[in-house]
Amino acid sequence: MFSLDGNVAVVTGALGRLGPVWVEALLDAGAVVVACDLPGAGPSEAFVRLGERFGADRLRRVDCDITDRGAIEAANARVATLFGPPTVLVNNAGIDQPPDSPETRHTVENLPVELFRRMVDVNLTGTFQVTQVIGGGMAERRRGAVVNIGSLYASVSPDQRFYDHLPGEIPFLKMPSYGASKAGVVSLTNYFATLWGSAGVRVNALSPGGVLGRQDDTFIRKYGDRVPLGRMAMEADLKGPLVFLASSASSYVTGIDLRVDGGFAAW
Repeated sequence: MFSLDGNVAVVTGALGRLGPVWVEALLDAGAVVVACDLPGAGPSEAFVRLGERFGADRLRRVDCDITDRGAIEAANARVATLFGPPTVLVNNAGIDQPPDSPETRHTVENLPVELFRRMVDVNLTGTFQVTQVIGGGMAERRRGAVVNIGSLYASVSPDQRFYDHLPGEIPFLKMPSYGASKAGVVSLTNYFATLWGSAGVRVNALSPGGVLGRQDDTFIRKYGDRVPLGRMAMEADLKGPLVFLASSASSYVTGIDLRVDGGFAAW
């Protein structure tokens, strides 16, 4: 029931930090995958390795700017030409905000609205447009699974104490637009789950907690101390939940926000 054999999956933001994680999970489960990302975006080493491992018969890249409706429609047509109509959509593309240099920080009172608006435009409006085009086609064909990548910060506020050890006259501030945009993605999940349930399309959100990457040791310790399981997420922790939501293993699951956070939000 966890098999994705015969499925055509589309992953947006596939060349970014978590994109290759979702792509690999879908490929390992048997799907063919179209990896969508901005024109000119360079593939990560992880994505290059996937291409070498699975080849063009299982994995293709297609350019797509999720803020451009025409680009999304063109990408959708390209997917159909390559592999057939999509049956799985992973809305992963978005803008995050890793800790920055002290020279580029703002207080919340002086945060430029352009930065706030850009994050909402990509994370929320972009997800909506991709769902309109690709999810709408699934609803017409009466088959499909949409997984929107949310965030722990869609339901809880960032703990700014995680960052208070970072140097700089202005403290690092996790932008309020990140959590707000991801909360909007979870709301969209509920909207489309109820709208398209009768059309055979399931729509769910998967909201990771902090994923171990290039964070400094102090941040990793602080974060782990706040999590019941005592650590940050590993990339492998995310794959099973994605395959569950994309496959028939979750055939009676729609409209949920599956938090993969080690119990962070339980406290």
